[in-house]
Amino acid sequence: MAPKPDNVEGIVLNFVNEQNRPLNSQTVADFLQKFNLKKTGIQKALDTLADAGKISFKEYGKQKIYLARQDQFDIPNSEELTRMKEENSNLQAQLDEQKKAVSEVEGEIKSLQSNLTLEEIHGKQMNLQKEVSNMEEKLTKLRGGVTLVSPEERKAIEALYTSTITQWRKRKRMFKDIWDSITENSPKNLKEFKEELGIEYDEDVGVSLQSLSDLMPQGTKRARGK
Repeated sequence: MAPKPDNVEGIVLNFVNEQNRPLNSQTVADFLQKFNLKKTGIQKALDTLADAGKISFKEYGKQKIYLARQDQFDIPNSEELTRMKEENSNLQAQLDEQKKAVSEVEGEIKSLQSNLTLEEIHGKQMNLQKEVSNMEEKLTKLRGGVTLVSPEERKAIEALYTSTITQWRKRKRMFKDIWDSITENSPKNLKEFKEELGIEYDEDVGVSLQSLSDLMPQGTKRARGK
């Protein structure tokens, strides 16, 4: 008499048949945790099913491996295998076509999402018109000789610029003095030593103190080389 599918033996038998692969009691217990079955009960059910000939088993030392009985499964002949392969090939081709169609639809959706809505276009147009209006207003003031920067603001900016250039020049001179004293009797290649320390000169980063000094207001410039 076959075990009922709702008792321990029935649940274990159904699982072993569904898996149709070698299993030990721990694997079965792990998979059947959802039924709140204890490992001891599962082990007993496996042994009972094996003794009754409902499942097969092999012993490897102290380990028992259980397997569904293979004589209960229909084994396809060569013609059936050929037909199944053809069906599988057709299904795979259909799957590939479906994937291609899905990919095309996703691409179209992304393309549509990247386009602006009519409301967004109107909003962008209004912002651009506002920017153009502001620029035209500034241009009109410049053409009319209107000063956009007050003398006080210009003086403050020039003072800050002059102070920055002065500090740059002082620190550059201080570095040169220190560098010369360190490398005066050094046997190392100075270029390699500089790279090793991670030191960069102004020209290494594309800036020139002299060219920026030339932009200083008249009367505050220093002679070249000083």
